[in-house]
Amino acid sequence: MKIDNIRKYEFGTPYETGAVVCDIPKMVGIPERFKYDMDSQTFIYDLHEKDMVFGLGETLRGINKRGWIYVSNNADDPSHDENKTSLYASQNFLIVDDGSDCFGIFIDNPGSVTFDIGYTDMNVMTIHPEYNDTTFYLINGNTPAEIVKSFRELIGKSYVPPVWAFGYGQSRWGYKTADDIREVAARYKELGIPLDMIYMDIDYMQDFKVFTINPERFPNFPDFVKEMKAEGIRLVPNVDPGVKIEDGYDIYEEGKEKGYYCKKEDGQDLVAAVWPGKVHFPDFLNSDVRKWFGDNYKVFLDAGLEGFWNDMNEPAIFYSEDHLAEVFEHVKELEKKELDIWGFFEFKDVLGSIDNNPEDYRRFYHDLDGRKVRHDKVHNLYSVNMTRSASEAFKRLAPDKKILLFSRASYTGMHRYGGVWTGDNMARWSHLLLNIQMMPALSMNGFLFAGADIGGFGGNTTEDLMMRWVEFGIFTPLFRNHSAIGTRDQELYRFNRKSDFKNLVELRYALIPYITSVFMNAAEKNDMYMKPLWFDYRGDDRCREVEDQLLVGDSIMIAPVHEQNATGRYVYLPEEMKLVRFRSYDDYDTEVLPKGDHYIKAELNEVLVFIRPGRELPLATPARHVEDLDMNNLKVIKF
Repeated sequence: MKIDNIRKYEFGTPYETGAVVCDIPKMVGIPERFKYDMDSQTFIYDLHEKDMVFGLGETLRGINKRGWIYVSNNADDPSHDENKTSLYASQNFLIVDDGSDCFGIFIDNPGSVTFDIGYTDMNVMTIHPEYNDTTFYLINGNTPAEIVKSFRELIGKSYVPPVWAFGYGQSRWGYKTADDIREVAARYKELGIPLDMIYMDIDYMQDFKVFTINPERFPNFPDFVKEMKAEGIRLVPNVDPGVKIEDGYDIYEEGKEKGYYCKKEDGQDLVAAVWPGKVHFPDFLNSDVRKWFGDNYKVFLDAGLEGFWNDMNEPAIFYSEDHLAEVFEHVKELEKKELDIWGFFEFKDVLGSIDNNPEDYRRFYHDLDGRKVRHDKVHNLYSVNMTRSASEAFKRLAPDKKILLFSRASYTGMHRYGGVWTGDNMARWSHLLLNIQMMPALSMNGFLFAGADIGGFGGNTTEDLMMRWVEFGIFTPLFRNHSAIGTRDQELYRFNRKSDFKNLVELRYALIPYITSVFMNAAEKNDMYMKPLWFDYRGDDRCREVEDQLLVGDSIMIAPVHEQNATGRYVYLPEEMKLVRFRSYDDYDTEVLPKGDHYIKAELNEVLVFIRPGRELPLATPARHVEDLDMNNLKVIKF
């Protein structure tokens, strides 16, 4: 595809982030359509009355981002409330569209960037990088879909996982032994609920040390991997970046000897803390460090593992040794005072400043292949380069295999190395809606293999929330049920309506031929896996405000139920469509509905799928594992 519709402008001294794979000539001056305030180093755009703003990847609020502030600053923050401005990811691509004129922009800056999209002034969008070492790309086009294709050409092809990764995965922080995992596998098998993966959170490690396996909890680990694979189940562990400071621990000692850890200004290795206690962070921006860390995945590949999820890679910091000393000193000072209201607030602020403190991210530096850079100026690249480290290692260590790989934190460009999940959400109906609204923007940014923790990671889910979330998760490429230790157990066999959950997961497996076809088309043609209705029905003003119905590929529209106790929902059809109301893959009814607004019943175990005119939906006969599906003999529902 031609990319002569892309203009490139540079400000300051931009870093080579790796986000862009095409060579675009540099223009002189200020991007057209924008004003530039030299004093504040801020880009300014006057919003038109009908302008909608799409994109920014994994962010809060709706599909149309107008009306709020979004800060690209990867943050380990599980409280995804509406007033938050940052989540785990930073994807600085957006589209402005008033229905007749549209354009896209990509702000390639790996530090903190603030997008004020009509918050301070409802009619103005400002873009302010904290450090204006920025490459600004302006993308012109006739439609949002055309702009997305150009942007995706600019940043390169999306990661494609192995086909089994499209199956159902069960996860929980709290599977502490091999027997815990055996029980999960056995219970799913007993009920006949399809299952392809069981995820292993931090409990599999020896004292939470990266690239280790606890020999007491998981004896003869390679044999256990084989045992599970014989049952059709792949084990998928998480990998964290922090390396425990411990004499005798080979990973720590090798990294120390080679000088591979992030350093403070005085040249000393930064001492921070995460799960294992005090750690050093590998300097992933250095190519030698990436190769070293990536090669350590070999211990897992040799054990037979074929998938990984990179976690805590913002990087999350429980505390730094330096800041903790400052906190203790401050608390000692407050101990001598009577705490009035202001003193009490000060005390709370001091204690609350311990984890993920902004000052901690200014304490250490990277060797960007010879260029010394303070971390906060390139903060959002850390996760990219950790995942790149693994991806490049897999090509060296297992060149003939596809490896499942996804990450919590990300920046534009990481989509070439792996997928993402949307982090530590909560068991809330609002977070189900948030999952629905995030997916199109992730597709726009090339993160096709994406999904959320189904049912919610934190808090206690309910049977109806889990069922409705599964009904949406059926359509997301990453289909994983994950929850936190201390919360209600939420494996599907824990609930009363086991047969309904079985039918829903079987429906997912029946849909895998369609899901993988749409996915591969999006990957190969730089298209979107999920789209807002507006992208295909741009002339229909009603579609401007529809934010809880999505197009999945070119054939179907979905309208998930996302409200507690609802037995139906209002749906807007931009054209005549065939409604398929699924209760299972072979129990459904159909109805042709005209264009317009409809209230449609959807009982708790029912999934609403709408087939567009002239399209069809293929269905396979479900199997317990993806690799057992017959992808050739398909039933087809046509309209």
